[in-house]
Amino acid sequence: MEKIDLRLGDAVELFKELNDSSIDLIIADPPYNLGKDYGNNHDYKEFDEYIKFTKSWISQAVRVLKPTGTIYVFMGVRFVSYLYHILDREFQLFFNSWIVWHYTQGLGKKKGYSPRHDDILMFTKSKRGEYTFNLDAIRIPQKYYRARNNMRGANPGDVWEFSHVHYSNPNRQNHPTQKPEGLIERMILASSNEYEMILDPFSGSGSTMRVCQQTNRKGIGFELNPEYIEMTYKRLNQPFNGFDSIDPRMERIPNDLRNMEIREEYLMNHIDWFLKNHKKSREKFIKTVKDKYGLTVDQSIFDQSSSIEHKNNLELF
Repeated sequence: MEKIDLRLGDAVELFKELNDSSIDLIIADPPYNLGKDYGNNHDYKEFDEYIKFTKSWISQAVRVLKPTGTIYVFMGVRFVSYLYHILDREFQLFFNSWIVWHYTQGLGKKKGYSPRHDDILMFTKSKRGEYTFNLDAIRIPQKYYRARNNMRGANPGDVWEFSHVHYSNPNRQNHPTQKPEGLIERMILASSNEYEMILDPFSGSGSTMRVCQQTNRKGIGFELNPEYIEMTYKRLNQPFNGFDSIDPRMERIPNDLRNMEIREEYLMNHIDWFLKNHKKSREKFIKTVKDKYGLTVDQSIFDQSSSIEHKNNLELF
């Protein structure tokens, strides 16, 4: 728990406690200015006031971010264009990706199209090649086995499907805008290394801090509501049984793995590459392997530290 530092107070003021160029990665989920109720504060400001607030915290974020650092910012459709302008034109960060987080659950409209996505802007403080991006850590399984394909996996692209944390999920917190852990996991694995410092200036339900805890990163979280701080501490003390969401593409197994030796080696690697932090997806993996290739997977392989050494745990019917 020593590597997680939760601080109570206003984000703009708390930023001032941090040294220049001291943070490797910032994941920010600020209020979208939609009138949400966050307990001891309300998410609504006049337009000019909200823009001023946004510029204030981003100016501090740019100051504390290392030259090799990255910032991801969640935003709703009403203000995302203004946010892009602020990051790109006013603070002259380097644009990398406009990520679309697609989800299947949400309120329905009777007139108009029901919203089913949020936007995430990814900017870096330096040009291409000078910032951290661990592609191998976030690859998704290929659809088909081909000798020319990189079977370590494909780039996940910039449209990500992660379900909301449903109210029936045991990990659901009493917070109106809880973000899925699997979504945060991808950002942290891609844009930081173990033992580096991650900052979430709007910590909320504590998803970023939980992922930092489970991926060997140090985390600092700012939060205005003391109840959310307490909720996060309780969350951090819960046993870890896997992250609460997963990109459904991570659960697929490539077609055309006809060569038995290649297939068995790949399936053992698949566990380590894609399901390490997702215990709840392992039963689906076992069923898919049996249905597609007629193999029974011994579940004890999930507890082994080396995949290839335990190749015999795959049994062919």
